[in-house]
Amino acid sequence: MKKEDKRNNEEHLKGIVNNLPDSPGCYQYLNSEGVIIYVGKAKNLKRRVSSYFNKEQQSLKTRLLVSKICDIKYVVVNSETDALLLENNLIKKHQPRYNVLLKDDKTYPSICITNDYFPKLFKTRKIIRGAGTYFGPYSNAGALNAMIELIKELYALRTCNLKLTPETIREGRYDACLEYQIKKCNAPCIGCITHEDYQKQISEIKSILKGDIKPLQETLLNEMKEKAAELKFEEAQKIKERFDLIENFRTRSEVVSPTLNNIDVFSIESDEKSAYINFLHITNGCINQAYTFEYKKKLDESDEELLAMGIVEMRERFKSKAREIIVPFNIELAIENTIVSTPQRGEKARLLSLSKLNVKQYKADRLKQEEKLNPEQKATRLMKEIQQAMGMEKLPVIIETFDNSNIQGSDAVAACVVFKKLKPSKKDYRKYNIKTVDGADDYASMREVVRRRYRRAIEEETPLPNLIIADGGKGQIEAIRTVIEDELKLNIPIAGLVKDGKHRTSELIVGKNGESIGLKQHSALFRLMTHIQDEVHRFAITFHRDKRSKRQIASELDTIKGIGKKSKEELLNKFKSVKRIKEATAEQLAEVVGKAKAEIIKSHYK
Repeated sequence: MKKEDKRNNEEHLKGIVNNLPDSPGCYQYLNSEGVIIYVGKAKNLKRRVSSYFNKEQQSLKTRLLVSKICDIKYVVVNSETDALLLENNLIKKHQPRYNVLLKDDKTYPSICITNDYFPKLFKTRKIIRGAGTYFGPYSNAGALNAMIELIKELYALRTCNLKLTPETIREGRYDACLEYQIKKCNAPCIGCITHEDYQKQISEIKSILKGDIKPLQETLLNEMKEKAAELKFEEAQKIKERFDLIENFRTRSEVVSPTLNNIDVFSIESDEKSAYINFLHITNGCINQAYTFEYKKKLDESDEELLAMGIVEMRERFKSKAREIIVPFNIELAIENTIVSTPQRGEKARLLSLSKLNVKQYKADRLKQEEKLNPEQKATRLMKEIQQAMGMEKLPVIIETFDNSNIQGSDAVAACVVFKKLKPSKKDYRKYNIKTVDGADDYASMREVVRRRYRRAIEEETPLPNLIIADGGKGQIEAIRTVIEDELKLNIPIAGLVKDGKHRTSELIVGKNGESIGLKQHSALFRLMTHIQDEVHRFAITFHRDKRSKRQIASELDTIKGIGKKSKEELLNKFKSVKRIKEATAEQLAEVVGKAKAEIIKSHYK
């Protein structure tokens, strides 16, 4: 956009903003092509829209949105409730680029009761308007199947696809099928049940699916008493069986006191990219609806804004008229004739805890699914966790870890293992013989190795690590720091891995003061740090053992006069150890080094 056009656009927008009313409503931002790119709601249109053009309050994402705005439209409404509903409808209709995206999993099944003369009941994943009444969706397929099984035990509904009308039944066009013979269907096709009685059963089924079981139980109890009074004990027994089935189902479903009725419960969990919202509807102490969904963030939306949007979306979708809404924190939400509360104790608090448990589990499941599809995502998430915990400027894409190994100062060695994107990069592993340190001085050994490694890296201009980890505590960190910061003038974060009394990874410490970063056992970060510590220890100790073994073997054979380096290598290649050389016969030795040297070796060991 040219400077003059930009200036004209700013004047145009300023004129609109200055003339906005101080009323509740919805506003729409349009781009240069006249496409709606953002929809929002406000208690006060003028104050809310003006805030977008306040440069002090703008985040990077908001500045990007504002730079695209070429026109503003708005709709004034009577109340904040109307603004919420209108915003929700406009977002679904226009799907603006900068509004949160509702990731709606449409594969969840629902229960459908058709609009036929004699309705059918079945589970489906497709919602067809006008085809029937839908109940759900059910995020738990087990709960849906249990509900259908209960209904099948209580009612013998038809399952066929026959077009049943009063005319076809009266004319006797159809015959009863096997379902009627095994008493799984009341056979409306041959007139074994009247339309009125069948519709009564359908009404009872809808009450069960809505969770409104108590009135149905009272009706069945009265019918049972009437049949017993009329001495119709068989019919009374059948009603009692239905009553008991419903009572057992109600007892299993009840989570709190049955006095709690018609309540919506919401909770939210979010991260940088997404927000997950759980919805529970409670009827007579039972969970009648349970649904969790995801919003994909586009701007810097707060949890309060997203939760308010989610509440409007779910109540509209499930046609909820609950008079009380339970939420985890205070939000600005004005819904007529509805109380919004945040309970701290009691049965309502239990419901909120249950909703939080569901949304946390849903979030964890989604992350696991995404990590299976994209393994690098898990690594990125862990790297961000390390970055945040240590206050690092960059992601720890390259991590290098050091460990020393010696026995009372002898055969002192060190090792460096490299992890790239949290995976071992074995081609970059390095072994070091300690050259300048006498005796068992771990700190001096660490300084020598770190100095050698990073001086060479600077000279050869190879990539430096984003994080250095020592297999040790404050002393090892300080030894590395003096070389990295004081000598080489590098700015690389340094941490240390400390083990407990049982030689298990216990904590990660950082900084000069050795501040501890808690590692929760069984967490992904704990397992990663344990893996890094075990890997560098394994690599260092293996190198140390190899060096010690070679020294011991070499020193023993070197004491035999007349046996040179080449003969020694040939003997070790053949017999693998000094012990086997000692036990070999003169003939076996002669096959490798000749008769004369074989006699020298045998004489030495005698």
